[in-house]
Amino acid sequence: MALPAAPVPEERGALLSMSGITKRFPGVVALRDVSLSLARGEVLALVGENGAGKSTLMKILAGAEQPDQGEILVEGRAVALDGVGAARRLGIALIHQELMLAPNLDVTANIFLGNEPRHGRRGGLLAPLARARLDARAEALLGRVGLRVAPTTPVARLTPGQMQLVEIAKALSLDARVIVMDEPTSSLTAAESEHLLSIIRALRDGGVGVIYISHRLGEVLALSDRVMVLRDGKNVGERTRAEARVDEIVAIMVGRPLDAAYFRAARVDAPGPPILAVEDLVVAGADARVSFTARRGEILGFAGLVGSGRTELMETIFGARPALGGRMLLAGEPYRPRGVRDAIARGVYLAPEDRKTHGLVLPMSVAENTSLPGVGGYGRLGWLDRRTERRVAEAEVARLKIKTPSIRQRVVNLSGGNQQKVVLGKWLAMSPRVLILDEPTRGVDVGAKAEIYRHVEALSGRGITILMVSSDMEEVVGMSDRVVVMRERRVQAVLSRADVTPERIAALMTGSAQPPPCA
Repeated sequence: MALPAAPVPEERGALLSMSGITKRFPGVVALRDVSLSLARGEVLALVGENGAGKSTLMKILAGAEQPDQGEILVEGRAVALDGVGAARRLGIALIHQELMLAPNLDVTANIFLGNEPRHGRRGGLLAPLARARLDARAEALLGRVGLRVAPTTPVARLTPGQMQLVEIAKALSLDARVIVMDEPTSSLTAAESEHLLSIIRALRDGGVGVIYISHRLGEVLALSDRVMVLRDGKNVGERTRAEARVDEIVAIMVGRPLDAAYFRAARVDAPGPPILAVEDLVVAGADARVSFTARRGEILGFAGLVGSGRTELMETIFGARPALGGRMLLAGEPYRPRGVRDAIARGVYLAPEDRKTHGLVLPMSVAENTSLPGVGGYGRLGWLDRRTERRVAEAEVARLKIKTPSIRQRVVNLSGGNQQKVVLGKWLAMSPRVLILDEPTRGVDVGAKAEIYRHVEALSGRGITILMVSSDMEEVVGMSDRVVVMRERRVQAVLSRADVTPERIAALMTGSAQPPPCA
């Protein structure tokens, strides 16, 4: 199913045109004859499943990759984007999903990183007057994006939402005419997301062209002027905002109708006996005591705002943080892991929020990542049995439908959704008792989400206990048997499935409702 192309509003003036873009990698054609256009003062949403070619197309636009075929025009003039510097000089800026900031440097240094003045230096450092001028310029840029922090603030102290605004300020410092944003709200709170969207609208009103990549289709349709869909490295159509509907866009992305209610049905069987009991647990950095019980085969959701303590709690259960008080029981036996090896040995595994930093070894292959946690059991006398490794990896690739040319493909070359499946696969190969999923579908397209949900439900059916942390309200409501709502590192309530609504969870997370008796 394809959509007819939506015309670019000519009255805004053509700013960017990419036509006939083709890009091949070993074993795969990433882009096939793709065309894209962008007007001044327009927000163009670029959507598609993971692996559809969005990132490759944007890397070509940013000069980080070179096309095998095709032409790029900026304001009607053919250009050669033979490097990131060439793209920047033409006013093209790419803001990655994983922000490219130096946390050890302050805001000013990050805004002008790689674009520092050549004059006014003494011994490699900026002279005080030159630094003061840069701070003043940074402060003006911060004002444009509505960020009220001192330019001398270390970036490490900023929230994810503030870091996104620093990235936009950095792009504006380059006089960017085209700004590409890749999943900019995936790590933000609702308030931070709304503020960011208001900044994007202001940029659009100021004549900047914005290419906006996101899997949050409701957000996409509220913000964008046009929606362009990629599938399997090809254009499959466009719609104006007035014409676009979420269900139709989803069907085009995945090539088939996709029921919006792809969450699990209410279970008819009761969960089994308690598997994990957390009693008055004290987590490092918090003075609150946390208690809850998870049962065999239960999907126990965890909801809360950023900073509510969900991730820290999960890391403590996994042994990555020390427990400072209280106790835990695993299948009725005392459980106090001294580290992650203890947790893994007891069958407690964590798929972390940041898969690229903590969940995967990106330069290693699919097979190597899949076998890594259990590598000690894949050999004898210190030698790795590659046949066993291959058999295990192939089984998980087939079970999770991981799209990869080979199990020897480096994980860094896979799409975000397929990387997330590799994270799941490495733990499923180990037969978990308790599987902790921290933001399991962040940055994952709707098709891959549906597959991950089905796998999670199947794991629950096999008796595996799932602790699922998610900032996606629909995900929490749709997937959980019960929901633990956290606020300020405390458990506000444990809601049964019958009592769960987005409004009730939101009220408990923000403190605008009194906690009910725990379910």
